[in-house]
Amino acid sequence: MLIRTAVSLGAAAVAAASPSAQAAELALKIDIPRLNVAEYHVPYVAMWLQRAGDQGFAGHLGVWYDLKKKDNGGAKWLRDLRQWWRQAGREAQLPIDGVTGATRAPGEHVLQLGGSRLLSSLPAGDYEIVVEAAREGGGREVLRLPLQWPLKSAAMAKAQGEHELGAVSLQAKP
Repeated sequence: MLIRTAVSLGAAAVAAASPSAQAAELALKIDIPRLNVAEYHVPYVAMWLQRAGDQGFAGHLGVWYDLKKKDNGGAKWLRDLRQWWRQAGREAQLPIDGVTGATRAPGEHVLQLGGSRLLSSLPAGDYEIVVEAAREGGGREVLRLPLQWPLKSAAMAKAQGEHELGAVSLQAKP
């Protein structure tokens, strides 16, 4: 399993101050690479926010898994997203309203996070956006991006995966 921490561009992270989440623009881009393997399965992916200091769970951003399996059978594989599962997954009521979605094919996917309920009630502080991917018959990978909330200036943070994830970036504008 790989864990990578983001490289920030510009500010030391995405910087703080306008308390309005409605005004903030946050775009989380996640690249899922197409792997050249005999039997390819799209990965399950979880994205969540955690406090930077104590790594405490602060909220779900997204969970992509196989929703079409009979009797919600796809949910049993969510425990392969080990860090997310330990942080909050095992306690979550699935599907999580407004967060859960189907797995995504290889390519770039963008989550628009500005104006979300989570961000509108988020206390000021230092956070990390954590992205974890796990694939049946494959590996796991975790990437982290720093976020200071609320935003006061535009900034970008990015990290590069090696196998299960490609480039992951956060672009933020107050």
